[in-house]
Amino acid sequence: MKTEHQSQNLRKGRVSQPYQAYLVTIATRHRYPFFEDHGRARLVGRIMTDLEALGACHNWCYVVMPDHCHWMFSLKQRYSLDQTVRMLKSKTSRLAGLSLWQKGFHDHALRQEADLLPTARYVIANPLRAGLVERVGDYPYWNAAWL
Repeated sequence: MKTEHQSQNLRKGRVSQPYQAYLVTIATRHRYPFFEDHGRARLVGRIMTDLEALGACHNWCYVVMPDHCHWMFSLKQRYSLDQTVRMLKSKTSRLAGLSLWQKGFHDHALRQEADLLPTARYVIANPLRAGLVERVGDYPYWNAAWL
């Protein structure tokens, strides 16, 4: 199937390194806007926070859009990139009582510390670029370490 093949391609060349910063994009199943629902959107942010408390990662920023999310974090030593994303996807789906996510995810390793803040600004401005709000601060489903 074409979808399986594309999912396989997302894993090619993926490297999971402790303390590496990653920008991950995860789309909802069939790009359905599950996160127009306030409770589900808040759930994703809460689970990201829980994963940081668990020692899986350090969260730099995230934004939960209606049909996808962007999450920038640095891995810790305990879990791999795949395991960390899988924990987010499985726990949010289980708690929401729905299969929320499509297979796979897109990741981009941020090579330099100087890339963190500009990338975070880009991520947080996503709702503004999508026309969901007129000011970034008006969008409720984001957070950043620099606040």
